[in-house]
Amino acid sequence: MIRVAPEGWPFIGLAWLIVAVLAGLGWWVPLVLWMPVAVWVIAFFRDPDRAGPRGEEIVVSPADGKVVAVVPMDEPVFLQAGATRISIFMSVFDVHVNRYPASGTLRYRFYSRGRFGHAMQEKASTDNEQCSLGLETGRGRILIRQIAGSVARRIVSDHQPGTEVAQGQRLGLIRFGSRVDVFLPEGADVLVAPGDVARVGLTVLARWR
Repeated sequence: MIRVAPEGWPFIGLAWLIVAVLAGLGWWVPLVLWMPVAVWVIAFFRDPDRAGPRGEEIVVSPADGKVVAVVPMDEPVFLQAGATRISIFMSVFDVHVNRYPASGTLRYRFYSRGRFGHAMQEKASTDNEQCSLGLETGRGRILIRQIAGSVARRIVSDHQPGTEVAQGQRLGLIRFGSRVDVFLPEGADVLVAPGDVARVGLTVLARWR
């Protein structure tokens, strides 16, 4: 049985209500055209159990998708130091439940309203609507940024500052195509490159020195 995120049930219910109405009216052509959409809504909100590698010495992917950038830069807000930004683009076919890349304490949370430009663009990291989450771990600080895309209109972040979280635990969800950026300090060796495919809770993004 497919496990789905709770946020998905209203959308799934609406999609299958339309299926029932079309079937009841005998509108077979619209029904055939709508069925792939109804099935896709279930697939979009799937929340598979990802029991991947765990440990204080590694940083796992917070999102499903394609690594579109690995960029050295300064991160002045939470890390307040030089960092490497790993950007993961989630298409509408990827799992959109996000998970914590490491265990620690959530120390920072900031929601910034902005544009809904294409999430693969470089400027999406600063211009698009987003929620930034700062995590204090036993090895160093990590900043996770959930970024809305051109289709996404809703970012869900589950926890408030002060919450103790576990590696692989659900962090939140972004609806309908988006991106997650991970900012790692200089003490972490990045193990992925642009073009790689990441799997939430499974792919090891970096290893602490």
